[in-house]
Amino acid sequence: MTNSSGKALVTGASSGIGAVYAHRLAHRGYDLILVARNEDRLSAVADRLRTETGRKVEVIAVDLGSPNGLRRVEHVLKTDEAITLLVNNAGFGGAAPLLEADVDKMQQMIDLNVTALMRLTYAAVPGFVQRGGGSLINIASIVAIAPELLNGVYGGTKAFVLAFSQSLKHELADKNIRVQAVLPGATATEFWAIAGVPVEHLPSEIVMSTEEMVDAALVGFDRGELATIPALEDVDLQKAYEDARQALKPNLSRSTAARRYQVK
Repeated sequence: MTNSSGKALVTGASSGIGAVYAHRLAHRGYDLILVARNEDRLSAVADRLRTETGRKVEVIAVDLGSPNGLRRVEHVLKTDEAITLLVNNAGFGGAAPLLEADVDKMQQMIDLNVTALMRLTYAAVPGFVQRGGGSLINIASIVAIAPELLNGVYGGTKAFVLAFSQSLKHELADKNIRVQAVLPGATATEFWAIAGVPVEHLPSEIVMSTEEMVDAALVGFDRGELATIPALEDVDLQKAYEDARQALKPNLSRSTAARRYQVK
């Protein structure tokens, strides 16, 4: 089978959202590099996709939370000129409030959700620019705009993903680089068990299947959306949010304090 779409590197690809992205992208004609810690599960996903699609599928079994693992994937992104798409999906979350959370786990969350995503993006983008184009899909969360819903550090990491994506879209506007941040709500993955709230304990009406979430996100990607919220029915709400953000921008920095803060 000839390669029609280039090569996509997908992190967190052994299960859940990452595995579904791998499946959908292979069927779209991408060859793949799949990254995750669990080599057995990763290899099983790769074998299935090779059989189903005939695509070339490589696996890299590393922990992106470790410096050595991260450097290995950075090297691939810097040197493999066939890569046209990076899906930054690897990450984990938490539901415990500050007084009940393990601060070392919070640091690990930042290392994976923020540092790894940032460094992989910095590794990939210069090559995209040099080759005349490429795409980034960054998996954020609705807690990027509603951090009160879960653990605050998790919300902060996903706010970073959204803000980083917004900035990249602006910085790379003339470089033929497509940037998308995906903001899933509750999705039926292992995330919830790891976070300490089994998905079975959530109201079924707020939990989307992984397949439906990824398929919706890819529709948003095809439409060129910067921020895709798969569950949001009323697009006018998202537009109003963005319009309000844009209206704030010219009023945020001035030489004098606002009158409401001035000492009388």
